[in-house]
Amino acid sequence: MGRILVIVLVLCATVAAAAMYYLQVYGFYYEVEARPGQDVRLVPLDGGEARPITYSGFRAIDADSSPIRYRACFDTDLSLDELSATYTPAKQTEPRTAPGWFDCFDAGEIGQALAEGRARTFIGEKNIHYGVDRIVAVTESGKGYAWHELNNCGQKAYDGTVIGEECPPRPTDQ
Repeated sequence: MGRILVIVLVLCATVAAAAMYYLQVYGFYYEVEARPGQDVRLVPLDGGEARPITYSGFRAIDADSSPIRYRACFDTDLSLDELSATYTPAKQTEPRTAPGWFDCFDAGEIGQALAEGRARTFIGEKNIHYGVDRIVAVTESGKGYAWHELNNCGQKAYDGTVIGEECPPRPTDQ
């Protein structure tokens, strides 16, 4: 009887582990449908409304389970100097990893390009979700990447710290 119980427990643990792995890596993600001219936007230096830039080859994934699961890849013909002269730089320079099957987004390679100065980050859109900004990185060769990052208000809201007056009111759930 003990052997049967052990076998059942091992099988249940294996099925649970496989299900958890599948849900984390594949299950919640979906391909984002491209919206030409609207997918890649950057905040200008004056802090105004985010403006679209020229791009091609856009691919993106997202998940409804978390506002920071967004990842995107694209190409642009704009140079780093043109972008830096027009758009707001981002302080966040560590891209979030993407699932292995989303092969155009390699966080390690992007991070290395940023560390070596071969790429720069820009604010794509502030508060795309409450407390979450879209970060866009562009390399010297015109490869572009985007991901979501918690901003100061988001970090405070999710760690339980008092948000304060500098943050907008948190939206109410319907």
